[in-house]
Amino acid sequence: MFESVGWGEILIIIVAGLFILGPERLPEAAAWIAKSVRKVREFATGAKTQLREEMGPEFDQLRKPLEDLRGLRNFDPKRVVTQHLFDGDSDPLGLKDVNGTNGANGATNGASKPNGYPATAAQPEPLKPGERPPVDPDAT
Repeated sequence: MFESVGWGEILIIIVAGLFILGPERLPEAAAWIAKSVRKVREFATGAKTQLREEMGPEFDQLRKPLEDLRGLRNFDPKRVVTQHLFDGDSDPLGLKDVNGTNGANGATNGASKPNGYPATAAQPEPLKPGERPPVDPDAT
């Protein structure tokens, strides 16, 4: 309800209240406002609870589309397209480590060649002492 009210506006209201009501009546007015806001919140909570009891499981079905609409408030087209097309991958093309550097420290990770192209397939593990290489049946 008061999402658009900033600290500057609140300060102006307090100063105006101080001039209009005076320092003697300002604490009483603040207490009355706090009590009234608390009462309104209790009424809203009671109405919500009563509505939930009367509607039963239909209340949750009604709430789901409203929550979906609330999610549209934070609509970001770039995020939606990335999530839809690339399953949420923030770097779908692998461009973050183009030069083989790993983030801000600049250490090379060997994932790509200096020219920016991906490195070839991983090299097989070296043979252990006494082990012979596998024989390729097509080579003979």
